[in-house]
Amino acid sequence: MWPFAAGTGAPTVGVPLGRHTMTGSAICCDPISWFQRAALISNPSAFILAKPGLGKSTLVRRWCTGLSGYGVMPLVLGDLKPDYVDLIVALGGQVITLGHGRGSINVLDPGEATSAAARLTGEARKRVLADAHARRLTMVEALLTISRKTEPTDHEVTIIDRALRVLDEKHEGIPVLADLLRILREAPEDVRSVALDRGDMNRYRDRIDALEASLLGLSGIGRFGELFSAQTTNPMMRDRPVVYDVSALGDSDKDLQAAVLMACWSSGFATVNIANELAEAGLEPRRHYFVVLDELWRALRSGKGMVDRVDALTRLNRTYGVGQAMISHTMNDLQALATSEDVMKAKGFVERAGMVVCGGLPSAEMPSLTDVVPLSRVEQNELVSWTDPPAWDPKSGRESAPPGRGKFLIKVGGRPGIPVSVQLTQAELAVNNTNQKWAETSRIGLVERDDVPAPVQQEVTV
Repeated sequence: MWPFAAGTGAPTVGVPLGRHTMTGSAICCDPISWFQRAALISNPSAFILAKPGLGKSTLVRRWCTGLSGYGVMPLVLGDLKPDYVDLIVALGGQVITLGHGRGSINVLDPGEATSAAARLTGEARKRVLADAHARRLTMVEALLTISRKTEPTDHEVTIIDRALRVLDEKHEGIPVLADLLRILREAPEDVRSVALDRGDMNRYRDRIDALEASLLGLSGIGRFGELFSAQTTNPMMRDRPVVYDVSALGDSDKDLQAAVLMACWSSGFATVNIANELAEAGLEPRRHYFVVLDELWRALRSGKGMVDRVDALTRLNRTYGVGQAMISHTMNDLQALATSEDVMKAKGFVERAGMVVCGGLPSAEMPSLTDVVPLSRVEQNELVSWTDPPAWDPKSGRESAPPGRGKFLIKVGGRPGIPVSVQLTQAELAVNNTNQKWAETSRIGLVERDDVPAPVQQEVTV
């Protein structure tokens, strides 16, 4: 009916993303601005779904860049490729490298909780120490779950909880998993009482036998090596952007990847909690963070009960001024979890998100997606069309960019989706090449490629 009808304008609050694919109008959007400034969503979080290679990481990097200009610090808690290292370096942030022979992270390290507690008093001090204890307990449970492929028993969790408290009382300095194992073997009275050994040391040994074997495998002897058994090599800072570079971990050991991601998430959220407690007490300025949880499906699939572990770590955003982006490929990744209970809880991550951003997805994905996100038939067809293969020029032998690359549908509740084509500036090209290893190959003459943008020699200014 053009020109006798016009669509409503899209919100222009937040990080500029690109243009509306139908009207050409500018689209500005990010989960923090739409929650804090525009009051368009009730939760400053986003769940992002799209097939690989269609630009999920590019969208999130744009959010990180724009939000840092608003004073929000990006925290990328586990970069497996890496997709975010160049950006965080350009923003003057901290890169923490983890991997065999590259760096370790001590899951029993309370981080800055001890020093922060010394600066706090009363209930704030108690909260910081209690949070540090709960996160360490959750991480030990998570590592046991991943290594065993089943959750520790309630009795074992009780024993670990008491052993951690005894360890804090008796150990000087920062403990490691080997120290926790030593406490179990020393059999102090407090631990024996919760083990219900009835005064029989043989009964106690039987009670902790499986737990001892599991902790032994996590203390530098098993496949997890020194990653969790040594002291943290590069403690996380809370006053600048941070990325955990875990790209050295190969895909051959997905359990190890999941365990490292959980450790990174735990460390990151612990730092955020400390920063907020210090700000509440007036000891430091208020800081807002944008937390990126990429490859969420890897951690969720690593063992029964991991959904609860992730949920326990991430319940921060609205209460503590933290924006959050969770990234996965498809809803079917969440459907493939071990139990129906875990599947329902994982779907809750999507349902509770302030916004759901969908890129190209296959038609088989639509039934499970529409169970959680209301999509019209037109919107479903559009998402499916974005998965079409790229055009091929038989003369040059090259493919054009896939039609769905950089295109996303922003969904908030039952409102009609906003289709946007993310457009990069020249300054962003140098930190948005996720095929750097292939580009390096082309430069040594093995493959001639001129469709990979050359690095731009200029600073990224926010």
